[in-house]
Amino acid sequence: MVHLAASNILEQPFINITNIIWSFDHTTNRVNILLVKRDNQPYNGYWALPETFMRFQESADEAALRLVKEKIGMALSGSHTEQLATFTNKLRTPGDRTLSLAYMTFLPDKPQLKAGYGASDARWFSMGYGDNCYTFSDGQQTFQTAINSTETMFYAKFVKANLDPTKHLAFDHEWILKIACDRIRNKLDYQPNILLVLGAKFTLKDARMVYSPFLKTPVNKIDNSNFKKSHNKLFTDMGTTTENRPGRPARVYKLAAL
Repeated sequence: MVHLAASNILEQPFINITNIIWSFDHTTNRVNILLVKRDNQPYNGYWALPETFMRFQESADEAALRLVKEKIGMALSGSHTEQLATFTNKLRTPGDRTLSLAYMTFLPDKPQLKAGYGASDARWFSMGYGDNCYTFSDGQQTFQTAINSTETMFYAKFVKANLDPTKHLAFDHEWILKIACDRIRNKLDYQPNILLVLGAKFTLKDARMVYSPFLKTPVNKIDNSNFKKSHNKLFTDMGTTTENRPGRPARVYKLAAL
C-alpha cells in the first residue's frame, strides 16, 4: 500500500463558479457578454467574468443559476446553462488554491444591469474579433481573449505578467473566455445553443448575425440560402413573423433540440 505524504494531498481547495453570461443586443445586432468590475482583492479594480463560491448544500448547476439570479435578477431553467470546463491550474489564482467550474449562460433578452455584492460596476461588452482572438468592448475599453494556443503556454506567460487592468481581465479569465468562444464556434454546426440569446424564435438573418463574430466573418458574407440548407436539421420552421416590417414577412425558426 502506498502512503502519500500529507503535504502532497490537496484536501480542501476553494471551488468557485465562473459564469460566461451571453446576450444579444437587437439595437446594435451584436453578441454581448457580462463583465463586472471587482471591488475586492485579489484583482481589485479589474474587470472579470461573474463568479461565486459554491455553497455547501447546492450543486454546481444550481450555483450557476443562482449566480445569474443574484447578478441580474433573472430566474432561468437549466436549458439555458451548460457546463464549459473545469480550470484547475495551480497558477490561476494568487494565494489559496481555487478551482473554477465554468458555465455558459444564454439569456433570452438583454436586461439592464446593476452591480451587486463584490462589484463596483457591471456592463455589457459587445463581441468582435481580430486575426488571432475575439474582442469585447463597451465603447470605452476593449479586452481580448488569450492568443496562446495551449494552456501551458498561457499560464507560463500569465504567471510572469504584470497585468494592466485597462487591458487585461482578472485571473485567467482571458483563457476561460477563449475556451468558451472556441466551444461555441465548434458547436455551431450541430448544437448552436448560443442562439438561445435570440429568444424563443428567430429569423435566419438573426442567426447569421450571431454566427458572424464566432466565424470571424462579416454577416453579409454568410450566404442565406447555403446557411438555411446546411442548418435545416437544426431549426424548426415556425411560420412567418408577426412584426410589421416592410416587404414580405420573414420566416421564423426555433432550435429543433428544444
